[in-house]
Amino acid sequence: MMSKKGNVEGMLRGLGDLVGKLSELAEKGESLKKTGLFDIDTNGPNKAKAVYGFSMKMGLNEDQEPTMESFGNVHRDEVTGETTVQEVSEPLIDVIEEADHILVLAEMPGVADEDIHLDLKGDVLVLHAEKGSKKYHKEVLLPRSFDDKTLERSCHNGILEIKLKG
Repeated sequence: MMSKKGNVEGMLRGLGDLVGKLSELAEKGESLKKTGLFDIDTNGPNKAKAVYGFSMKMGLNEDQEPTMESFGNVHRDEVTGETTVQEVSEPLIDVIEEADHILVLAEMPGVADEDIHLDLKGDVLVLHAEKGSKKYHKEVLLPRSFDDKTLERSCHNGILEIKLKG
């Protein structure tokens, strides 16, 4: 009979294999979107919430390469191959280039505008949000540099919209 620790290790190893397969899909350019939420039994009285998802984005033009963005709190160390469930989740992010601005959309269920901290330095936007057990963090590389004075934001039902002009 396998112990709870063995079950957790096996599940994390399986998630690590999934992350590797998703990377292969991104390299092949296949279109796919998937998410999942599940509990992992730990040796103690608590259960860990594991969230993993990915979104494959195909370019509108033939010369744009497809990109894969992962989100959630399941991460695989590229060097050791070890998969861990972290306390902080990466939100699903979309960066959309409009005619007169860049629109950044972030999905962070369970948080409100007052729970979100943004830091813009040139072409890097750092998002951090925390409310109770909901914790999110993501560094977003923007297509170009922006002045933080051009940043406009709004958050409704856990969907953060950020407009950057310039």
